[in-house]
Amino acid sequence: MARTNFDQLLEAGCHFGHLKRKWNPAMAPYIFMERNGIHIIDLNKTVVKIDEAADALKQIAKSGKKILFVATKKQAKDIVAEKATSISMPYVIERWPGGMLTNFPTIRKAVKKMATIDKMINDGTFSNLSKREMLQITRQRAKLEKNLGSIADLTRLPSALFVIDVMKEHIAVSEAVRLGIPVFAIVDTNSDPKNIDFMIPANDDAKDSIEVILNACCEAINEGLAERKAERADEKAAKEQSEEAEDAKPRRQRRQRKDEQAEAPAEEAEAPVAEAPAEEAPAAEEAEAPAEEAKSEE
Repeated sequence: MARTNFDQLLEAGCHFGHLKRKWNPAMAPYIFMERNGIHIIDLNKTVVKIDEAADALKQIAKSGKKILFVATKKQAKDIVAEKATSISMPYVIERWPGGMLTNFPTIRKAVKKMATIDKMINDGTFSNLSKREMLQITRQRAKLEKNLGSIADLTRLPSALFVIDVMKEHIAVSEAVRLGIPVFAIVDTNSDPKNIDFMIPANDDAKDSIEVILNACCEAINEGLAERKAERADEKAAKEQSEEAEDAKPRRQRRQRKDEQAEAPAEEAEAPVAEAPAEEAPAAEEAEAPAEEAKSEE
């Protein structure tokens, strides 16, 4: 079943493209028509592309990998921050730090610097500094938090990039392509979909359009995370059962040994009882022998 439908996308205004003079010919297969100098996007193709992207995102989330959301344009910032936070994924909504993917170790150093400042504040070292130093460090911390606070938990390169405007975030897309990281993107009629692995043809300027597409994608990611959680719970339960079975095996062996040891004396006690009748038999034969001899003498 489709995650979105034609009516939802139409109501959100996903079908509005850019002016005809600004179009990119590579987007021609996804343009339905032109009206009043504006291109109209074919929403039937958008529905299919959303489902493809959502399924791929679900598999990435299910494997426990991170997806980095990138949206530095004003109308997308708040929505992306809200949706990415709800699914515990990193995001960039301020200026894209150049080299964030291709020079990731340097970005990690900046994030660690932020953690070091937090440690200073917590252990009391910060209060021993002069007022000027405290002010400088506070400003530095605020700047790092603004630019890198949302990626503080990103300890390694993301497994996918979700971009809202391909033209505005062209540096992020270039870095991802260079490193072979798959790119998911909302692509408008003025953008080039060439370097995008999973493109969603739709209006990337309207707030409602961005929100309806992000809702479908985040829902798929949530499903992937839930499935991963369920699988890990099953694995844990199976592991516990196997450990219990292994513990129970020596117990059974010890019980069997005890039973065997208890049975051995009982068998030894029965053995003399069984031998007694065998000893009585020769005595009876000896008693019968004199009787037969007496008869023969008579």
